[in-house]
Amino acid sequence: MERQLLQRAKEAFVSGRARPLEFRLQQLHALQRMILEKETEISTALKQDINRSQYDTPLLELIGIENEIKLAIEKLAQWAAPRPVEKNLFTISDEVYIQPEPLGVVLIIGAWNYPWALTLIPLVGAIAAGNAAVVKPSELSECSSLLLHALLPRYLDKDLYPVVTGGVSETQQLLRLRFDHIFYTGGSTAGKLVMEAAARHLTPVTLELGGKSPCYIDKDCDVRTACRRVTWGKFVNCGQTCIAPDYILCEPCIQGQVVEFIRQTLLEFYGADPKCSPDYSRIINQQHFSRIMSLMEGYTPVVGGQSDSSQCYIAPTVLKDVPPHSRLMQEEIFGPVLPIVTVSDMEDAINFINEREKPLALYIFCSDQKAIKRMIEETTSGGVTVNDVMMHYTVSSLPFGGVGQSGMGRYHGKHTFDQLSHQRACLIRSLKMERVNLARYPPQDRRRARRVRMALRSPLIDMSKRTLIWAVVATILGIGLFITLLVILLIAAGLNCTCWYWRGFYN
Repeated sequence: MERQLLQRAKEAFVSGRARPLEFRLQQLHALQRMILEKETEISTALKQDINRSQYDTPLLELIGIENEIKLAIEKLAQWAAPRPVEKNLFTISDEVYIQPEPLGVVLIIGAWNYPWALTLIPLVGAIAAGNAAVVKPSELSECSSLLLHALLPRYLDKDLYPVVTGGVSETQQLLRLRFDHIFYTGGSTAGKLVMEAAARHLTPVTLELGGKSPCYIDKDCDVRTACRRVTWGKFVNCGQTCIAPDYILCEPCIQGQVVEFIRQTLLEFYGADPKCSPDYSRIINQQHFSRIMSLMEGYTPVVGGQSDSSQCYIAPTVLKDVPPHSRLMQEEIFGPVLPIVTVSDMEDAINFINEREKPLALYIFCSDQKAIKRMIEETTSGGVTVNDVMMHYTVSSLPFGGVGQSGMGRYHGKHTFDQLSHQRACLIRSLKMERVNLARYPPQDRRRARRVRMALRSPLIDMSKRTLIWAVVATILGIGLFITLLVILLIAAGLNCTCWYWRGFYN
């Protein structure tokens, strides 16, 4: 079945119907209509999958998808247009540009924690770039997966954008096939398998993974506000967010304040019993429930700690004085458990972060601009947000993606379009003006070799500058390569040339 779907998608792509901008826009409008018309059904599916509030789904997923679609519709003509680039001396009178073109058939493997956004946002970019796409939603968010399978063919081209449901077996079958790009969102263990499978066909990949995203809270910042924002980012979606703050780094002198402010904020957000709150989600399944519970073994929570396996419920939990080398600090938690690790100062926090794998996100709460700059400069991460958490994800002009073990590639807005496009280098020359090329042809001598070296070493030329008309005029008039080079060098030096000046120069 998977092979047949891929074959139909390839045939539909080769037919060329996904290439015209009008078709791409029509498909984007149809996807936009699906999100607007089916919001209630989507929210209901997520309520069944992870007990997510009907109010959270638009805020956490649907509005983001709508914004991506709107941006793609508005900017598509600009994104898809040829992009003129700087020229060298040999190509000054030629057309030199980059032409984005579709890759072919893209495999999109979505994730279960945000099954709509993490599947459809890459699809928006695939459609905008003129690709076909086979969509594989996660089987763990079963209700969302089945609903997407039912809805997408009603709104989009069935051949170009098929949906494959199923579990590990179906995903493995897809990975045995040859795609033109694979876009995977999920854990690093499965990400390695995706990359290994892609390598057999030399298929490029985008891996949106995760990791342990640190959150440093400086002792001199507004700790209460910092804790309020951290509490939201950590416990929304029951902690099942790839860029949720995984742990807190702070000095011992404020650890007690951090715990108390988080406790107060949790009471405000979810009430005395989060289990009864309509705004608090659940763990996706029993397997992940057991995994998270095992991570807490041996610790006495200072906040929360309650659980109910029958509902896959784990209360928002805070652990303090967590040893840096404990099991809890070795793997991504991906649940509502927040460890606090104490450090002596910012330098100690920087060293702590740099001793570990590069995270998907880094969060810094600090009022000192020099200290903020230092932490950004001396660490690395997929993204960084200062004095808040996760909000960089909402800015479509920023690339979203990991580095090192937290992933490769980037997306959102134009970054998705570029990621799923081939940037084709184009040079269009004329068969005229052959005299300009004589210096590169044999037989060579010292004079010709000197001219070629000078031309090749010339700076790149921005043809948008009006003063460069003199370089074009010099070439058209058949003036020697050396004189043309002088023109370019003068322009590069920023000299304002006039007709009178050049008459005097040639006389």
